[in-house]
Amino acid sequence: MDHSEYTIKSIPKDERPREKLIKYGASTLSNSELLAIILRVGSNKDTAITLSQKILNFEEKGLRNIASTSPESLLSFHGISDAKAAQIMAAVEIGRRVSRIEKEERFKITSPQDISSYVMDEMRYLKKEYFKIILLDTKNKVIEVVTISIGSLNSSIVHPREVFLEAIRKSAASIILVHNHPSGDTQPSREDISITKRLIEAGDILGVKVLDHLIIGDGVYYSFKEEKII
Repeated sequence: MDHSEYTIKSIPKDERPREKLIKYGASTLSNSELLAIILRVGSNKDTAITLSQKILNFEEKGLRNIASTSPESLLSFHGISDAKAAQIMAAVEIGRRVSRIEKEERFKITSPQDISSYVMDEMRYLKKEYFKIILLDTKNKVIEVVTISIGSLNSSIVHPREVFLEAIRKSAASIILVHNHPSGDTQPSREDISITKRLIEAGDILGVKVLDHLIIGDGVYYSFKEEKII
C-alpha cells in the first residue's frame, strides 16, 4: 500500500495542523494536532495526527502520557523512533521551562491555592518523591524554586542545613515547603509532620519564616497551614 496515503499531505490544506497554527494561532489546535506538528510525520499505519491520538488516548491519560514519561514508554508506540521520542521530550521540557520563567517573573504567593497553581503542573506527574522549597522575597514574590532531595522523605536527607543554606544564599525572607506523593494520596505521614515542625523551629531561629508546607497529589493538594498543623 502506498505510504503517502498516511501523511499529513493527504489532509486538505486548510485542515493541516501546521497551516492552521500559522493562520489561526496555536491555541486553536487540539492536543493531538499540536503533538502532530512536533512529530511531523506518522508511520506506515498512521498519519502524524492519528499517531498523536493513539499516544494521548493510551489508558485515557491524555497529556499525562507525554508530561512525565520515558523514552522507553514513547518507543512502545509504532512509528515513534528515538528521534521522535527526543523531540517530544524536548518540547515538553521547553514548555516547563518557559512556564517557570513566566511564573518567576510575576508570581506572588498569597494563598495555598497560589502555591498549588505554581507547582502543580510540574509536580503532579512525578514518579519519585521530590522535596522542594519555594524562596520568597519580602513581598512574597517567588525568587526561585530549589530541589532539596529526591526520594522518600526522612530527617537525615531533609536537614535544616540544606534547606536554609539555599534560603540564606538567595536572601529569602521566607520559604514554602513542597513535596509530592506519587501515589496521589496527599495525607501527611508522621515523618512529613515531624520534618515540617523541625524546619519551622530552625527557620524561627534563623529569621527565615516557613509559611506553609504543601503535599502535591494528582490535581489535589494538602496545606499544613489550611489544616492548622502549622
